[in-house]
Amino acid sequence: MNAGNVQYAVRPVPAATLPIAGSDMLFPIHRVYCVGRNYADHAIEMGGDPNREPPFFFQKNPDNLFAGDSFPYPSASNDVHHEIEMVVALKGGGVDIPVADALDCVWGYGVGLDMTRRDLQAKAKELARPWEVAKAFEQSAPCSPLVPAEKIGHPSRGLIQLDVNGERRQAGNLDQMIWKVPEMISCLSGLFRLAPGDVIMTGTPAGVGPVSRGDVLHAHVEGVGDLQVRVV
Repeated sequence: MNAGNVQYAVRPVPAATLPIAGSDMLFPIHRVYCVGRNYADHAIEMGGDPNREPPFFFQKNPDNLFAGDSFPYPSASNDVHHEIEMVVALKGGGVDIPVADALDCVWGYGVGLDMTRRDLQAKAKELARPWEVAKAFEQSAPCSPLVPAEKIGHPSRGLIQLDVNGERRQAGNLDQMIWKVPEMISCLSGLFRLAPGDVIMTGTPAGVGPVSRGDVLHAHVEGVGDLQVRVV
């Protein structure tokens, strides 16, 4: 059966995508990998060890990422937190990628929010259960349009900050990441076969906290861009 004659038992869900800044093209999302506690100050505030231990990862679903100016407050939670992150979009992949070659896999960058049902995450931690209910709910990752690395290079330092209703809540610098982007890619490729369309959310600095309906969140990553969403 050729591709033009494929028949499905149910209607396929459209592919998840993100817009590209200054272009009508879309970036197709394959998988979404998130790095936990990748800034020392955030590791401390979450009760973790800020030392350079092996990184750990969790996943969101591809369609959790979306471009829009509204974040719908999710059900089943009364304690939803903001976490600003730089987003890395891959154009290549493979397994066991050397650190020295890792940036060759990067297509571009964006600004994202890893919104978290913190109360459900705390309960999952207490019971030693996975985090998906806290991290991978619908529209849990607002994201800015992606910017090609060929235009901005590969940001390794620069401000990363989040304001809520005009008040600074999170502030850090990309150079404070415990595991840098090439190291994340290399490490992930030892655990998974990375592919074009994979997205990595690179961790958040300290200052995570709750949001309420009506709040306006303004996220900024120096050299990458801005993202503004209202909690509805």
